[in-house]
Amino acid sequence: MIRNPLKLLFYLNVTVVLLLLGYKAYLNYFLPEFEGVHTNQVEAITGTITDAPYRFAVVGNINNSVGMFENRILPRINRSDARFLVSAGNAVSNGGEDKYQALYGTLGKLEIPWLLTFGENEHSTFGSYRYYEHFGPHYFSFRVADSRLIFLDSTGKTPWRWQVRWLHDLLAEDSSEHRIVFVGHPLFATGDSLLLDDEDDYLQPEPFRRALLDLFRQHGVDLVFSANVATWSDRVEDGTRFITTGGAGGLVLNTDDSFYHYLMVTVGDQGIEVDMQPVETRQHPVLRHLESLWFFIYSLFYTGFLNFVLLVAVLAILAIKLYTVVFRGRDYYPNYDLDPTPWLENPMRVVMFTNNYLPFIGGVPISIERLRKGLAKLGDKVLVVAPTYQDQPAEESHVLRVPSLLSMGARREFRMANIFLSRIRRQVRAFRPDVIHVHHPFWLGSLGVFMARLLNVPVIYTYHTRLEHYAHFVPLPGLLFRNLISHALIRRFANFCDGVIVPTYSTEEYLRMIGVKTPTYVQPTGIDYERFQQVDDEEVEALRKRLELPEDTLVLVSVARLSNEKNIDFMIESLKEVKQDTSRPFHFLMIGDGHQRERLQARVDELGMADCMTLVGAVPPDEMATWYQLGDAFLFASKSETQGMVILEAMAAGLPVVAVRSSGIDDVVQHGQNGYKTPERRELWCQRVTALLEDDALRQQLSDNARAFARDYSIEKFSGNVREIYAYVLAARDAEAREHRFIRAHKEVD
Repeated sequence: MIRNPLKLLFYLNVTVVLLLLGYKAYLNYFLPEFEGVHTNQVEAITGTITDAPYRFAVVGNINNSVGMFENRILPRINRSDARFLVSAGNAVSNGGEDKYQALYGTLGKLEIPWLLTFGENEHSTFGSYRYYEHFGPHYFSFRVADSRLIFLDSTGKTPWRWQVRWLHDLLAEDSSEHRIVFVGHPLFATGDSLLLDDEDDYLQPEPFRRALLDLFRQHGVDLVFSANVATWSDRVEDGTRFITTGGAGGLVLNTDDSFYHYLMVTVGDQGIEVDMQPVETRQHPVLRHLESLWFFIYSLFYTGFLNFVLLVAVLAILAIKLYTVVFRGRDYYPNYDLDPTPWLENPMRVVMFTNNYLPFIGGVPISIERLRKGLAKLGDKVLVVAPTYQDQPAEESHVLRVPSLLSMGARREFRMANIFLSRIRRQVRAFRPDVIHVHHPFWLGSLGVFMARLLNVPVIYTYHTRLEHYAHFVPLPGLLFRNLISHALIRRFANFCDGVIVPTYSTEEYLRMIGVKTPTYVQPTGIDYERFQQVDDEEVEALRKRLELPEDTLVLVSVARLSNEKNIDFMIESLKEVKQDTSRPFHFLMIGDGHQRERLQARVDELGMADCMTLVGAVPPDEMATWYQLGDAFLFASKSETQGMVILEAMAAGLPVVAVRSSGIDDVVQHGQNGYKTPERRELWCQRVTALLEDDALRQQLSDNARAFARDYSIEKFSGNVREIYAYVLAARDAEAREHRFIRAHKEVD
């Protein structure tokens, strides 16, 4: 039984749309070019036909037909004794490049030369210039044996007075025995009650029609072929025979006057004979009338068969989406009846997938390691799937290392693990996880989602990073990635998951704004608060002496990877102004490493700040508490954070913060309480830094508040809360499974 037939129908229609669009792209961009085709066709006709009698075929309104013209009529013409074929108009369903390419492919199956009349459909959709390029002029004439074949433009593209003058001169000097004219629009109404038939389907304007009739009568034109309407009509006016043929494909009504057919024309010494060849559809009369009704409905928005299918598929997609929005009840509130207790009472088995991990130093690896240790203390089993690093620990039973396919960055800090290794899937399967927790929305994160679906377990995604601020790492146009791709990637990935963990409420708001529907849980990353309270004063003093910092010098600290998105240039340039505005000595310690280190050091030297600013480089995580305790204030300017875990660590060490306001920062820094957050305006940021340097009482007050604020973000509380999120997601998955079993059981009873 299909679990969700509506969803299957939706994706089936999406597949149809993609296939048809791909086919159109193939026709437009991958088929060989062709130009001036009529030149070769005319040469082939005149070079092989020198005397009468001879026969040729005439078709009208092919309309890119495959089912009728290509599969039914074309083989019959190939088996006949016709020497060439002429389309009397509307060979394509519209003038799009894909239609011309498709027609060229169809006519390539003919075993005889062929010519087109410039019709209304060839002219539509800016098709006139394509027709001219691919085939030749919109009106022309040539002589075959003792007959003159004349092709006119009835679309209005060529001024009619010019054509009349040209035709008058041509016929006045012509000595051919027979004269046959092809003009796309009929000169006379058929007299039949055609559906959607109006005067624009016939030759306009009226002076053009009268001028042609005069010339035909004056110069003895034998035969005029037209198309444009889906009918068969044959009449004689003033000695000229007018035939309308519109049944080679596309839309017909399956009536006595509108049916599929083609013409066989014989030119001989005794004159010209025309045999109409009907093509039976082999339908029961009832089905024939039903088809007529269907074609009437179809004709209301007729755009060609492939376009029709494409239109129906798109409308089906919209209808399904509308149905899911309007007619299917959805409860947007959390299910408060979920009971996570059964899962909280037992140890859990958790697999985490991450694109970077220790020994690589960064916010995400540190956060993952803290969560892993916290869960381990609570009795859970955790397996981390992460890339390999050269200096990784020799023994780490809790980590499944994956060799890298590619390393990026100045120090190869970004690694693309080989997600195609079968041993990853084997070991994860053998671990038998209850939950899979992914920390990136691509690569190893995508493998985590795949494994969750394979093992039928829930997958949790922690949104750590604002991808749009990493556009400079992506080999795509920056604005394209920043404004479109990054948000779409996050939305699509998050909606594949069973739950999303975000560190702040501002981050949750962002996810809702970009369209994430998955249940979201706000859970800030924890810090080892107690470790920051246990730093030995002697270690701090030893570090100060090693750095040769005088006792009266205040120390400003920042921690970030040396990369563009961390906005470190802003701090360096701003501190240049602070140095000019205050007499209080300070020294800025920029802790972290990255591909921008050499450039940033050059900038420090250029500004003359080397005496009060040091790019420290990477510091081992277990030594960070001492570096924080050395500081008097913490500075931050990054706008790419979802939480800013280093800010909480700094607060745990009693450092008030001055930061540029952004998502993540906004929820952690309480302005005027534990620090300051300013817009990215240098003068405002500098004012707050200067105030902390010069006002010891203010700095002490904010320091006490910062330490009190950070106390609520312990690793123990963080791990317990995440574990509770796991339990709720497992309970939701179990409730959904029970509901499906209930529905299935009732269907079987019915």
